[in-house]
Amino acid sequence: MSNKIYRECVGITVFNSFGHIWIGKRTDITETGEWQMPQGGINQGESPINALKRELVEEIGTRNLRVIDQVDRWLYYDLPKDVIPKIWSGRFKGQKQKWFILRFIGEDREINIKTKKPEFGAWRWMNKNKLLKSIVSFKRELYKNIFQEFDSILN
Repeated sequence: MSNKIYRECVGITVFNSFGHIWIGKRTDITETGEWQMPQGGINQGESPINALKRELVEEIGTRNLRVIDQVDRWLYYDLPKDVIPKIWSGRFKGQKQKWFILRFIGEDREINIKTKKPEFGAWRWMNKNKLLKSIVSFKRELYKNIFQEFDSILN
């Protein structure tokens, strides 16, 4: 049994007026080109909602969003064993995430992924079925759970 722990972070489902979900292509996963929704670590002493606000600015460069709902419990995923030593200095076996759903109330031109430390090299709006086929495989079950949680909002 591993003594590694789960990294606390927020996950963010952003949808537009057409019900499509914002997804970004990570700059650090270039060999496979998987996409993901925004997410990021919760700093010590930081609340999940404050982490959410910080991550949105850091990752997609806009605050023109409205929080609609959140998942009340933590959702978990495990990293593949070969990935663990490559990220976060091998300290974590996966992530436990507090997920939020937000409606984008701005215009696409406001989105800026060329932030101080870009995490995404490209972005697009995608429907949830196509998104599930485009993400890294070890997050697929987590994303299915998220979409079930937010089903009444995304349909």
